[in-house]
Amino acid sequence: MTEPQTFPQFWTFYVLAHRQPLTRIFHTAGTLAGWSLLATAIVLRKPWYILAAFAVPYALAWFSHFFVEHNRPATFGHPLWSWLADQKMVAMVLAGKMGAEVRRCAAVERAGSTA
Repeated sequence: MTEPQTFPQFWTFYVLAHRQPLTRIFHTAGTLAGWSLLATAIVLRKPWYILAAFAVPYALAWFSHFFVEHNRPATFGHPLWSWLADQKMVAMVLAGKMGAEVRRCAAVERAGSTA
C-alpha cells in the first residue's frame, strides 16, 4: 500500500494493521484505561496520572503490534491520524462494528483501492 495522503486512506491502512481481534482488544483496553486515568488525574488533582494516561495505552498498543500483529505501530508515521483512528476504532469495537470494518477494508485492499 502506498503512503496515505488523506485520513480515509489512512483509515484503511490503520484498520488493516489491526486485523487480529486480540490487537483490537489491547487497543480498546489501553484507550479506555487512558481516558479513565485522565479523568482520575483531573478529579483527584494528581498530575502524574496524566503521564500514565499516555503511557498505558501506548504500552498496550505497541505490545499488541510487536507480539500479536507483528507490524510497526502507525503512531510513528502519522501520530495525529493514528490517535484519531484509534478513537474511531475503539468506538467501533464497543459498537460491535469493527469486525465488519476489517472485512470491508480487506476487500478494498484486494480490489486495489484505498478508500
